[in-house]
Amino acid sequence: MSAAAVHSLWTTAAEPISKIDAPKIEYGQLSPTLIVVGAALIGVLIEAFVPRRSRYYAQVFLSAVALCAAFAAVVALAADGFGTTKAHIAAMGAIAVDGPALFLQGTILLAGLVGLFTFAERRLDPAAHGNRVDSFAAQAASVPGSDSEQAAVKAGFTTTEVFPLLLFAIGGMLIFPAANDLLTLFVALEVLSLPLYLLCALARRKRLMSQEAAVKYFLLGAFASAFTLFGIALLYGYAGSVSYARIAEVVDGTVTNVDPALANTMGNDALLLIGGAMLAMGLLFKVGAVPFHMWTPDVYQGAPTPVTGFMAAATKVAAFGALLRLLYVVLPGLRWDWRPVMWAVAIITMLGGAIVAITQTDIKRLLAYSSIAHAGFILAGVIATSKDGVSSVLFYLAGYSFVTIGAFAVVTLVRDAGGEATHLSKWAGLGRRSPLVAAVFAVFLLAFAGIPLTSGFAGKFAVFKAAADGGAVPLVVIGVISSAIAAFFYIRVIVLMFFSEPKPDGPTVAVPSPMTMLAIGMGVAVTLVLGVAPQYFLDLASQAGVFVR
Repeated sequence: MSAAAVHSLWTTAAEPISKIDAPKIEYGQLSPTLIVVGAALIGVLIEAFVPRRSRYYAQVFLSAVALCAAFAAVVALAADGFGTTKAHIAAMGAIAVDGPALFLQGTILLAGLVGLFTFAERRLDPAAHGNRVDSFAAQAASVPGSDSEQAAVKAGFTTTEVFPLLLFAIGGMLIFPAANDLLTLFVALEVLSLPLYLLCALARRKRLMSQEAAVKYFLLGAFASAFTLFGIALLYGYAGSVSYARIAEVVDGTVTNVDPALANTMGNDALLLIGGAMLAMGLLFKVGAVPFHMWTPDVYQGAPTPVTGFMAAATKVAAFGALLRLLYVVLPGLRWDWRPVMWAVAIITMLGGAIVAITQTDIKRLLAYSSIAHAGFILAGVIATSKDGVSSVLFYLAGYSFVTIGAFAVVTLVRDAGGEATHLSKWAGLGRRSPLVAAVFAVFLLAFAGIPLTSGFAGKFAVFKAAADGGAVPLVVIGVISSAIAAFFYIRVIVLMFFSEPKPDGPTVAVPSPMTMLAIGMGVAVTLVLGVAPQYFLDLASQAGVFVR
């Protein structure tokens, strides 16, 4: 065989391979996420190269600038029409740039910024060995109560890694509601969860309780992630694709060009129903809906309070965004199958959260059960399956997130010798000892209860109206009943603060730095503005209420 003949064998074998196309990524439209993740990476480098003294200032400055820049990018995209007329699928089908995505990303970034201010607070505890301390452990790796921990406190160490962790979590949360295929959804879920597992374990006081909370959250979160991934696998088997639009086509039966290798399993309804249920289960876990709520009270109580506030607000926003997109974009053809299930979940979530909250004696656990009840109210808007349903949920989430962070920021202020005084009996007579703090907390509690002239009332009204228009009147009745039950324990706390005698050995209210004052002030401002003049924001939410297919 001559050399030329051999050569021709090689060349003919190599021809049929088509060229691989370079991915087409719209960097401008993904800029909010890219800015946050980029800043998180720079934060990791700051931990490595900047001397310990200056790390805190560098990290806080970097994080604040990044979140503001990312929010500006979201506003610019919305102003450019990407929320309405130019809404489309970016990054080769992986991420949707549309109204709900931009609205929720803006909400998450603002909540993250307010959360950042509570993270950066360093004036609440008395200075240890001449160094200011924050809510986080001096050295996370040292065993609680050990010599190395005491040495770290004496040396004035602080865990400034919390700032890049916060940014990574926010980065994952930004992708979560915008994900347009199931793999992107899963990666975003992991990116937002893993930093939160770590942040929960970093409390400076009550470290064992904090680590217990983190382990509970990690184990249950790992289970939920596994369910989600199994659901993704089954949906892939059902539709032969992980893309939302393609799965929706297969559900509707409008699909063309079937791959012969997948023809046997495609359209097998068992895969679709089980997969959809497992995926919804993972998202309901993140939201904290009953019966997937068991982690919420323990984690909220054990985690450092700034982390609890951020987690309660931002994770709910991201998870509800993802749940809305799953139900409205991927499974609208299954509406008759998922609506009854969501009805049941919403009802037991509203009633369960409200009734169990009455028995709580710890303020953080009380707020945890309250957040479970709120998840039920928001689910009522999800069930509406209308444009109004989407926009009411968006509005509710925006109002709710600021109230939550503000309320947990107030909890950080009420302290006794052991750190935060979270037991309700300690809050007795707080309104006489420091009327301003008690009044601010009362505003937040009234907003949670949904009293008129607060954001909670406007949000509940919008959600219940959308649900009633969607034919879910019994659900609205149950929602109003559970709101009344919930109002009882919120108002009980207000009565405890203002109308009972302060105890002589009661807690003191620490004077915070402008950081926490700003966080609480923003919470009060948003609560009152959305309560007194909600129309502009309702219009904004209704413009942002259409998902791109």
